[in-house]
Amino acid sequence: MRWDRLRNPPRSWIQAGWALLTNAHLSGFVTGRLYQGRLKQLCLPGLNCYSCPGSLGACPIGSLQAALGGAGAGFPYYIAGFLLLIGGLMGRFACGFLCPFGWAQELLHKIPFPVKARTFRLDRPMRFAKYIILAVFVIILPMTAVNAVGGGLPWFCKWICPAGTLEAGIPLVALTPALREVAGWLFGWKALVLIAAVVGSIIISRPFCKYICPLGAIYGLFNRAAILRYRYSAARCTRCAACAAVCPMSIDPAGECNHAECVRCGNCRRACPRGAISSQIIGVSQILPSQDGTVQREQP
Repeated sequence: MRWDRLRNPPRSWIQAGWALLTNAHLSGFVTGRLYQGRLKQLCLPGLNCYSCPGSLGACPIGSLQAALGGAGAGFPYYIAGFLLLIGGLMGRFACGFLCPFGWAQELLHKIPFPVKARTFRLDRPMRFAKYIILAVFVIILPMTAVNAVGGGLPWFCKWICPAGTLEAGIPLVALTPALREVAGWLFGWKALVLIAAVVGSIIISRPFCKYICPLGAIYGLFNRAAILRYRYSAARCTRCAACAAVCPMSIDPAGECNHAECVRCGNCRRACPRGAISSQIIGVSQILPSQDGTVQREQP
């Protein structure tokens, strides 16, 4: 194995390692019992279901719904602060590196299939759907559609989230006879949503991230202002479109390298033959590759 691959491991290694690290309660996949230690009180940066038998932490979207829908609960300062911290530091970096369901979609898209679509007629309008889902299913419904004691439901988790079905629903139903007996039409509906996400991921790169994920919608709002962001050099760019060709989110990095859809995967940086796109940390000197393979430092 080449030394440079050890120093700069493929992103899939990081994704796999993070998924294993944050779902290290492996006995849960045998017993069906969830981890209940202190780590469970902490949010994870990606869409990692609280009810996953292996999960050591909580999903920020599930936690936000629980807090907003809790009877008599106050403002969810911790969850809001966590989302501001991750988004302000990294933007959608967590989507590209630290989300197990994002990784699952990328693996599914590698499956050979006769039809692979980068974009389609309704692609751009549909990207706004995740913001509507965030507003309606994550915030408004848990706060307003409450029961007799004033508690709201986790509407997104209950009706939409395919990550929860994959990570928690299927394993728990398979491991728990009592759950199999009561699993009804709602579980069937969630299974259909998951099947649609799986098939969609084979055909389209990261469709859940593009059109549905409310967590990606939140992090994307910070992409242009995050401390970790991309930098584009128009002087180096030849408009060869190599960066756009490898973008899993089907955007043009040369047009807007800090677009709200960018998951910071780094494919555009690696594909650019002239080093026109680089990563930068605001307030720290930048290291940009030159044409001859050396590096030069520029101040932000």
